[in-house]
Amino acid sequence: MSFFKKLKDKFVKGQDVEEEGKDPAVEEQAEEDGSVPSAHSDEEVSPEVSESLPENEEPPMTEEPAAEEAVDSDVPGTEEDDKEEEVESEAGIHGEDEADDSIPAAVEGEVQEEEEDEKETIASKFKKGLTKTRNSFSSKINDLVARYRTVDEDFFEELEEVLISADVGVTTVMEMIEELEMEVKRRNVQDPQKVKEIISEKLVDIYYGDEDAGEVEGLAENPDGLTVYLFVGVNGVGKTTTIGKLAHRLKSEGKNVTLAAGDTFRAGAIEQLEEWGNRVGVNVTKHSEGSDPAAVVYDGIKAAKSRGADVLICDTAGRLQNKVNLMNELSKVKRVIEREVPGAPHEVLLVLDATTGQNAMSQAKTFAEVTDVSGIVLSKLDGTAKGGIVLAIRNELEIPVKLVGLGEKVTDLETFDAHAFVYGLFAEMIEDYEEE
Repeated sequence: MSFFKKLKDKFVKGQDVEEEGKDPAVEEQAEEDGSVPSAHSDEEVSPEVSESLPENEEPPMTEEPAAEEAVDSDVPGTEEDDKEEEVESEAGIHGEDEADDSIPAAVEGEVQEEEEDEKETIASKFKKGLTKTRNSFSSKINDLVARYRTVDEDFFEELEEVLISADVGVTTVMEMIEELEMEVKRRNVQDPQKVKEIISEKLVDIYYGDEDAGEVEGLAENPDGLTVYLFVGVNGVGKTTTIGKLAHRLKSEGKNVTLAAGDTFRAGAIEQLEEWGNRVGVNVTKHSEGSDPAAVVYDGIKAAKSRGADVLICDTAGRLQNKVNLMNELSKVKRVIEREVPGAPHEVLLVLDATTGQNAMSQAKTFAEVTDVSGIVLSKLDGTAKGGIVLAIRNELEIPVKLVGLGEKVTDLETFDAHAFVYGLFAEMIEDYEEE
C-alpha cells in the first residue's frame, strides 16, 4: 500500500466515518447529563503556602551569600527593561516580551465555549495549524516537480534548498537527500510527481528512526503516585501559557492537577500562572515574588501529596541559555524534586518558540547540555512557515517533540504525531490522492 493511501485511510477516511457515526441526539443528551467534562470546577486556587519549610525538613538547598547574590543579580525579570534587553541581545530572540506568556482575558464559560467550538480531530488540527508551513513548503515542492520531467541530480539539488528553507536543518537535509536518492533508485522512480510521496514517507522515517512511535510520543507518567513535570525555557517562548493548556488537558482527562509557580523572578509570572489556575480550575502553590524557586517547588510537592494530586506541573524562572549561575540553579530545583519524589521529574520539558527557527535549535542544544531534557514543547507552530524545525530538533539532538502548540485556544495543545504532522504538510495532495 502506498504511503499517501495509508495517511488518507488514517486521517481522511477515518475522519469521514467518525463524522457520519456521530449521533447529535446522543451528544446533546450527554451534555445535558453532565457527562461532558467541564473545564471549570468549584475548586479554588490554594492560599499562599508559607515560605518557611517545616522545621523537621531539611531545606531544599543552602547557598553562601555570595552565591545567592550571583543568582539574584543575573535573574531575568527583576527589571522589565533589563530583561527585554538581555533576551534580545544575548539570546538572539527579537520582539519577545511578557505578552508572549500573557493570558487572554478570562470570561465566564470561556474554556467550555472553546471546547464546544473546537471538537476537531487531530488531523484537522494539524492541517489548520500547519497552514503557513504547508503553503510555503508544498508550493515549493509543486513548483519544483512541475519544472522537471525526470528525477536527476539537479532535481535533488533544488529539493535540498527547499528543505533547508523550511528549517529542516542542514545535517538532517543531507541525510534525507541521501536516503531519497537511494530509494528513488531502488524503486526505479522517474516521474518527479511520485517523489512527493517518497519525501513524505522519509520525513516520518527520519523522525522516528529506529524507535517505535509509542517510545517517543506522549508524556511519561508515574503509575505509583505523583507525576511531576518540570518546565524550562527562556522568557517569552510561551512557557506559562503552555503550562496552563497542559493543565486544562490533563484535568479534562480526569486527572487531579496542581501547579507550582517557580518563576519567582519575572514580574507578573506568578500572577499569570495563578490566573491560569483560576481559569482552568486547578490549585496553584505560590510564594512571594523573588523567593527561592526550590522552596516553592518543595512546598508544591508537599501540597500535591496532601491533596492526593495525580500531576504536579512546576514552572521555573525563564533563563538565558548562556547564564551559568541561572542554569546551575535549575539543577538545584531538579535535585529537590528528585529527593522528594523518587524517579521524578518524570519529564523535563523545554519550551521553544517555533517562530525563532534555528535560534530555538541553539537553545535546545545548550539546555540539553546542562539538564536532562526529555522532551520538547514547540509553541506557536501555527505561526511559522518553517515547521521543519521539528525534524531538525529530533534528528540532530535526539530529543523527541512531545507537544506542539497549534493555535491560541486552550484546546490547541496537541501530542506530537509525525504521521499527523506529515499529513498537515501534504494535506491537499493526500486528500486528492487516487490509487492507480
